[in-house]
Amino acid sequence: MKLKAVFPAVLIFLTAVFCASAEPQKLPEKTITIQTRTGTKIPLKAEMAVTYKQQMKGYMERKFIPDGTGMLFVFGGETYQSFWMKNTPTPLSIAYIRADGRICDILDMQPYDLTPVKSTEPAQYALEVPQGWFKKAGISRGDKLLLDF
Repeated sequence: MKLKAVFPAVLIFLTAVFCASAEPQKLPEKTITIQTRTGTKIPLKAEMAVTYKQQMKGYMERKFIPDGTGMLFVFGGETYQSFWMKNTPTPLSIAYIRADGRICDILDMQPYDLTPVKSTEPAQYALEVPQGWFKKAGISRGDKLLLDF
């Protein structure tokens, strides 16, 4: 009898936990700057994914990411990086960035694709933006993230 009374409360709790984990996260933002090889400085409003939990969630469940915004993943040091698009409905481009701020890769990622997208060099940062934004902004491999954040 008591089990029947507790079951609805447990079910409601588990549903709330599951639904909360499927919600998109919104992280603190900073304006970062990328400088092209021609000297042009391009600002970008970036959410900062610093903790492991923030990095694991990333842009999961995010249905719209405006141009001129992105998510910067800040790792503790340089290592080969690998991202995928699990539970991510929005096409993204990712820049892998070395500790000195130089962009070593810019790669496209497709919605929900579980194929790892790997850096070709060790990187300390990864910057995700709406797919095609780097090209539209004139940003390419060798350009530099100014590390003033």
